Amino acid sequence: MPPGADRPMESRGVPPGPYRATKLWNEVTTSFRAGMPLRKHRQHFKKYGNCFTAGEAVDWLYDLLRNNSNFGPEVTRQQTIQLLRKFLKNHVIEDIKGRWGSENVDDNNQLFRFPAASPLKTPPRRHPELRKNNIENFSKDKDSIFKLRNLSRRTPKKHGLHLSQENAEKIKHEIIKEDQENAADNRELSQENVEEVWRYVILIYLQTILGVPSLEEVINPKQVIPQYIMYNMANTSKHGVVILQNKSDDLPHWVLSAMKCLANWPRSNDMNNPTYVGFERDVFRTIADYFLDLPEPLLTFEYYELFVNILGLLQPHLERVAIDALQLCCLLLPPPNRRKLQLLMRMISRMSQNVDMPKLHDTMGTRSLMIHTFSRCVLCCAEEVDLDELLAGRLVSFLMDHHQEILQVPSYLQTAVEKHLDYLKKGHIENPGDGLFAPLPTYSYCKQISAQEFDEQKVSTSQAAIAELLENIIKNRSLPLKEKRKKLKQFQKEYPLIYQKRFPTTESEAALFGDKPAIKQPMLILRKPKFRSLRY
Repeated sequence: MPPGADRPMESRGVPPGPYRATKLWNEVTTSFRAGMPLRKHRQHFKKYGNCFTAGEAVDWLYDLLRNNSNFGPEVTRQQTIQLLRKFLKNHVIEDIKGRWGSENVDDNNQLFRFPAASPLKTPPRRHPELRKNNIENFSKDKDSIFKLRNLSRRTPKKHGLHLSQENAEKIKHEIIKEDQENAADNRELSQENVEEVWRYVILIYLQTILGVPSLEEVINPKQVIPQYIMYNMANTSKHGVVILQNKSDDLPHWVLSAMKCLANWPRSNDMNNPTYVGFERDVFRTIADYFLDLPEPLLTFEYYELFVNILGLLQPHLERVAIDALQLCCLLLPPPNRRKLQLLMRMISRMSQNVDMPKLHDTMGTRSLMIHTFSRCVLCCAEEVDLDELLAGRLVSFLMDHHQEILQVPSYLQTAVEKHLDYLKKGHIENPGDGLFAPLPTYSYCKQISAQEFDEQKVSTSQAAIAELLENIIKNRSLPLKEKRKKLKQFQKEYPLIYQKRFPTTESEAALFGDKPAIKQPMLILRKPKFRSLRY
């Protein structure tokens, strides 16, 4: 693979917005056409130019996908073959005789080439007039929803979302003064008012966390159902799992028992389970069949665009942003979906980390099997999208690693809503659009660097860590001198340059051990006595 062949996809990136999966498809196909090496091949005693084998394409694509933050290192070779089959079906590639439309591709020496036509897909566009009407209608709805009658004349006028410290303090003193004067003048808020505050506050926080000027291209505010958020926040167990009042919406008892069995394997609380060879595989198959038969994914078809857009934050320097954004988005789910998601993530996370778990697949490891099996049960588009499986796999992998944080209840959200309701009740703000009194989260976004700079920083960071290890060995007073010499000798062999930098001369090395040449005292020289012969 030529140097930097996989860079185009990483350098441009796909910004948040509608139809992000389609844009990612175009990004992958463009990178594939631009970077896939082409050469001459011989087949059946005939030479073909500017082509490649299926195996070469799988190798190149596999490396591209694993090194791209939108898909990540969890991508399997089999998933890459599936993507190559979709390329053939959509005429991104064709066989050497110009045939396409099927999915007849395997990891072998079959020859393929690029067609002359562009393989890019055109995202569906809403009619500009219709889009304008939707925005205008929502603006009108928002004004009518949030406006309350008979509010205080002291309502502060603000032109932005954030209040300055000086204004905030001034308003605070005015509020305290007015509270003392008109303690009994509180207004009653309707249930509708309360629900709309919840909707407004969570959307404001989500927009701030994602760092986007607007959410209108990602989610329609009317898709946010405040009752779901309020229920998910208030009805939880001590472990943070949603408790359902209507048990008919819960997982069937036999599924819960099966999940509990594998999550606690081999220390299952249910000692009545039969034991036979392959028992755990049968239990796993039972759980998988249930989730695969659900009518829609756990994250729902409705929120597909929202979660796909958050997938673009799943990068090492934006991990905190992704966790906080997913935490809010998962609160939007219907309570039965959120509960199923919580229990599923707990189970597959425990199973993946359980070294005692028997092999559940002949060729796949436990973690890969969990992602491969349940990814489309979690995230899937109502209409078939060619990158669905890869995008879903990336999200499930991240959820597995961070499910405890993502699926817990954010206390700051409850505090923000309570403060906002209090100010509305006392008439200090006219509507939620005037601004939040609770502090908003702030994030500093890292500047993207080039591949060369990244490699240099990586080497620099690694060397600093290794140098720190050397210092720890040197300063460890509890380490016996003989053992310390042995470790330093081993370190010098493994990292000679770092060792030489620390000990540039033999004298500096000798000083560590106090190896000063000891002057031995000269032995007492005694004159050998002469013994006289006893003979006379």
